[in-house]
Amino acid sequence: MSIEDKIIKILQEKKNNSNEIEYKAVLPPARNIARLISSFANANGGYIILGALNSKEINGLSQDFHANSITHKALDLLTPSPKVEYQYLNYNNKKLYAIYTEKSNTKINLEGKIYKRIENKSVLTNPQKIDFTNNSYTRIKTLNDELNNYKINITNSKLRLIEHYQSILRIIDDLQHILYPESPKKPTSSQEGKILTRILYSSFADNFETYLSELLYEIFLANPSTLKSKQEVTVEEVLNCSDLQDFIKYCANQKIGKLQKGSVKNFIKDNKQIRDLNVIDRTKEKEIELILQIRHLFTHRNGIIDEKFLKYYRGQLKLNDEYQIPIDSLCDSLILLSKIVDEIDKSAITKYKLATESNIEFE
Repeated sequence: MSIEDKIIKILQEKKNNSNEIEYKAVLPPARNIARLISSFANANGGYIILGALNSKEINGLSQDFHANSITHKALDLLTPSPKVEYQYLNYNNKKLYAIYTEKSNTKINLEGKIYKRIENKSVLTNPQKIDFTNNSYTRIKTLNDELNNYKINITNSKLRLIEHYQSILRIIDDLQHILYPESPKKPTSSQEGKILTRILYSSFADNFETYLSELLYEIFLANPSTLKSKQEVTVEEVLNCSDLQDFIKYCANQKIGKLQKGSVKNFIKDNKQIRDLNVIDRTKEKEIELILQIRHLFTHRNGIIDEKFLKYYRGQLKLNDEYQIPIDSLCDSLILLSKIVDEIDKSAITKYKLATESNIEFE
């Protein structure tokens, strides 16, 4: 029996998400597909059906993007290569895309992570254990638990951001002796500690921008019509991309330009996809702008205050003073961006019906 015949039978029998079936209403990023393929391969095999929320709600895929390209990129992320079959098919005049994954005799891993399909969930069987050893700063464990709570029903973009932020918390926990030798509420006097604090701060601010860029890419994949604009592009820009998906990702990255310069207001103004979520109000704009200006100060001026920074900062420091931040304040900013991302993500999933990582569990 062909894949098409098997999928039609599944739909006709009204079978929904199970240990061998996963539906996605829209075309998700390659990493989502890779995670599902590996989890099925490490269990009993199974089917991924794109273009349907379940066996009853079948919307079909957009004609604008080619699922084959996304599938190829997903397979490139897996080691060793699993045995899969994939093809487009029509069902009740709707265009669907199906991927069948065979059971593998060897463990298929996604960048070192091994997922297994258990019931209707993809379970990470080898999660990185997080043991916080520093008892003098118990807030780190509390923040990590809070980030774990943000891993429910999220986009792939948000999952990557949360995992990065948890890595930063582990570094903070491990390096107390240089980051906060006296107190988390007091800036370190160690030169190495100052440098590392600036790096960590810049890293989580950079990843906030990366999240927004990747979220725009997910929105464009799921809703190609949202990409339509009168923005001009050059032939060179198009030719530098290997395929349409790469070009869409390039466009998403380009839209982050004004945010990288600290202009949150202009970024929102120029990106209807984010503006229409109605999440970032003027208060959040100012909070994000200050974080990005501090990042700019740390990245480009080693913390030495310039005139531009003084437009955003209210305090006693003046031009050419060294701006320092205690680890406790760094954590305040990190969790603030996490909460804003959580609101953006929930709103984007609802508005654009994005594919989510709702079926991931950790052993």
